[in-house]
Amino acid sequence: MERLPYIDEHAIPVDADLASTWSAILRVLCRNPADPTTVPFGFVLDDAAPPHEFALRGRHRFAAYRLTFVLSDVSHDAAHPRTRVVAETRATFPGVKGRFYRAMVIGSGGHRMVVRRMLKHIAAQSHPLTIATA
Repeated sequence: MERLPYIDEHAIPVDADLASTWSAILRVLCRNPADPTTVPFGFVLDDAAPPHEFALRGRHRFAAYRLTFVLSDVSHDAAHPRTRVVAETRATFPGVKGRFYRAMVIGSGGHRMVVRRMLKHIAAQSHPLTIATA
């Protein structure tokens, strides 16, 4: 897929390590977390580079788009892991109908709201595994 124009990016800090956050991305974005290709309708898996990048792409009459999640370890203390998750959107909206569609999706703030909700859901699902000791 061609390099699409930048639209926006949103980020959230997550109080978990990279592996736990990666697993949360798969749980939130895939119908079957064991199979990264089971992404939401309207998308296909473009790239999965565990545990650092998960990219989806799609295309329809009014737009071509790519949503990339980039994970980076921002911990400075091994006892308190922290991951930064960035969701970057790139898209093109060709023609008059595409410009109208962009106004509805991007200009309305709907896209921003949906992406931020996804990031909050990923953060909530990113809990490191705890081992119970007896």
